[in-house]
Amino acid sequence: MNQILGKDAFSKPIFGEKMRQQFALCYPEQPQLLDHDMSTNALLSLDALARLGTALPKASVEYNPGDLPVGIDPNDVPDNGMSIADTILMIENSASWAVLKNIEQVPEYQALLLSLLAEIKPILENKTGKMLRPQGFIFVSSPGAMTPYHFDPEHNILLQLRGEKTMTVFPAGDERFAPAKAHESYHTGGPRNLVWEDGFADQGKAFHLNPGKAIFVPVMAPHFVRNGSQPSISLSITWRSDWSFAEADAHAFNHMLRGWGLNPKAPGRFPERNSAKAISWRALRKLHLVK
Repeated sequence: MNQILGKDAFSKPIFGEKMRQQFALCYPEQPQLLDHDMSTNALLSLDALARLGTALPKASVEYNPGDLPVGIDPNDVPDNGMSIADTILMIENSASWAVLKNIEQVPEYQALLLSLLAEIKPILENKTGKMLRPQGFIFVSSPGAMTPYHFDPEHNILLQLRGEKTMTVFPAGDERFAPAKAHESYHTGGPRNLVWEDGFADQGKAFHLNPGKAIFVPVMAPHFVRNGSQPSISLSITWRSDWSFAEADAHAFNHMLRGWGLNPKAPGRFPERNSAKAISWRALRKLHLVK
């Protein structure tokens, strides 16, 4: 990246004391609307993001038409026929949705990500232990774009920077909204998009996001996102914990058990540790008996 930052680029706190108190109360299991003070940043302009999208490995860039339904076949997500740079630069009219994944692969963006996480690190580590695998994602969306119903394996705070969007979040760990088999499939290499049912519509909680607002989303909480009437830019700062990895490995272990004809109990949500199944799965993987 040909981006030059001043020495004070990351010196101003983004999360105030009120936000940190709110985060301490909701983390790690309750979705919560938060405040942030992320002002204009040269790294997050459309020109800079177009360059970032071109610089990132192909596997770290995903972009699709924005007029997708809330529920979509996980194996049938189309592309939009444009380059990532053109998708971003023409986001107002490209009717698309784009995500730049693992922005920490670029040093300037890694510094931005780590500076934000440093502000909440003592709070999160007090509850779920060491902050692991910090990752950043940037979402650029056209007016009215839809991000279909899905879940994510990370603890996540999404900061809205430009435009408006509404994220509808469903309870994590509730099999009505994400069956055990969907978790098991995802943690053994399957897609993150979920099967949508029209009866879900009134069961989620809608959070309206505009610049200056953020939302904490618990690990594997199903959600979908609808953009407002203007182009949107959002920054997602994420991390993992020993607990989240144990839950993931327990789901993978259950996938194996289900393949043997068993009907295993789903992993427990926080603060349950899921240690036995996680350790067993890791041992099998270390012995190369499973992938």
